[in-house]
Parts: sequence; C-alpha cells; structure tokens
Amino acid sequence: MSIELSKEAKKEAIASIERYFLVNMEEKIGNVTAGALLGFFLEEIGPSIYNKGVADTQERLQARVAEVDIEVHESEFSYWHKFDKQRKARP
Repeated sequence: MSIELSKEAKKEAIASIERYFLVNMEEKIGNVTAGALLGFFLEEIGPSIYNKGVADTQERLQARVAEVDIEVHESEFSYWHKFDKQRKARP
C-alpha cells in the first residue's frame, strides 16, 4: 500500500521542503528536487509513520472494547435481591 497525498497537500509539502532548505540549509532546492525528496520520504519513511498510527489506534480501540463490559454490564437475577432489601427496610 503506497501513501498518497492529495494534490493540494503535495503542493504544500513541496513548498514546505523548498522553504526548509532555504531557511535551514541556506540552499535553494528546486520544485522537482523537492518533489522527488517528498516521494522518497513517503515511500521510505511514510509506512513507519502510518504503521505507528495504526498501532496507536488499535491500542486505543482495544482499551475501549475492554471497558465495554464495565460500561454496559447489567446484574443478572437481581429481582429477589431488591425484593429482600425492600422487605428488610419495612418496619
């Protein structure tokens, strides 16, 4: 599965890479080179970031599923327990 960016996101990412090189490397990088660098990052590093996001999501969902029984649990066969409690409470 390859990671794809929308046209707008890709355009902004390329502009950001160009700006990064200009500000931090004091070197101008061209649009084509910045696009190639972005492609490399998406292919080489993108899956690691994506997989981390998936793992974090799985962990959160598993924690929530584990809590379902606590949140929606109903006591079984509780009629007589309530009945006996009410009877004891009467004078």
